[in-house]
Amino acid sequence: MKKITVVLILLLTAGFVYSQNIAKEGYKIANKFKLEGDEKWDYLFSDDTSSRVYVSHGTMVQVVDQSNGKVVGKITGLDGVHGIAIAPALNKGFITTKNDNLVTIFDTKTFAVTKKIEVTGKSPDAILFDSFSKKVFVFNGHSNNVSVMNAETNEIVATIDLTGNPEAAATDGKGKIYVNLESASSVAVINATSYKVEKVWPIAPGTEPTGLALDNETHRLFSACANKLLIVLDSETGKVITTLPIGEKCDGAAFDPALKCVYTSNGEGTVTVVKEVSKDSFVVSETIKTQKGAKTITLNKQTHHIYATSADFEAQTGTAKSKLIPGTFVVIDIAPL
Repeated sequence: MKKITVVLILLLTAGFVYSQNIAKEGYKIANKFKLEGDEKWDYLFSDDTSSRVYVSHGTMVQVVDQSNGKVVGKITGLDGVHGIAIAPALNKGFITTKNDNLVTIFDTKTFAVTKKIEVTGKSPDAILFDSFSKKVFVFNGHSNNVSVMNAETNEIVATIDLTGNPEAAATDGKGKIYVNLESASSVAVINATSYKVEKVWPIAPGTEPTGLALDNETHRLFSACANKLLIVLDSETGKVITTLPIGEKCDGAAFDPALKCVYTSNGEGTVTVVKEVSKDSFVVSETIKTQKGAKTITLNKQTHHIYATSADFEAQTGTAKSKLIPGTFVVIDIAPL
């Protein structure tokens, strides 16, 4: 009888601990940081070393302290900001502006603009600093190519032709750059030192991929697609491992290597959380309600906070696009429980 009682107590205790762990999982909107300006937005970038998030916002980039939401700097005089990349060791930042085909280089300590470089393509959009090659890869959406810049000298050193218009990119930190090709529904693999496209992988049944993230440990790529699918690929072979449902109008993806979670930011007003159970097993663990228009995302891998941007819109009438309500632009801070 005593043995049975002990077993029951152990089982109940284990169940309590398990339920406590389950209760601690999940996410909540911790803050909404209101920023000035009523212009369009696109990519964000979390500089984890300084706990700052760089926010694209029309004619400027606003630099926000992640601890309190205060704007600690601005880079202004820009024409259609889209992407932001930071090279922490060089104290340099890089901003793409679609309307004038430029990359603006600035000092991350003073936020002063130091140089503007014209790219070798049209409509520079996504941008990536690769610490392995010390190059900046600028993905030109309307010319289907990549401008490669030496991050130390600010010189364009190569132009890489692609077979579709590029969207988000990821680096393995070992010489491989992966980029979504939206119009070709595929992922291209670029050698970071030879500047050659080594492979192009189809991602069917996914179409029109935008957001891209990478688990370097399990060699899994996560490509977020317009047809509401997250495609999981083997980053070494290109094999499609599985697909998972995500929200509508997704334009961003991020991966947390410590929590083993993939996040897709969906313009419908949600973030889909996908848990990596193992390298070949994934489940949708949660759908976080955010805000309509919050389609891009960045992640602080040290604090595990997720950031997205949006604003309030007037009620839609007929086929006309909803109008942005002035003074409502925010950075949404999503925290794990």
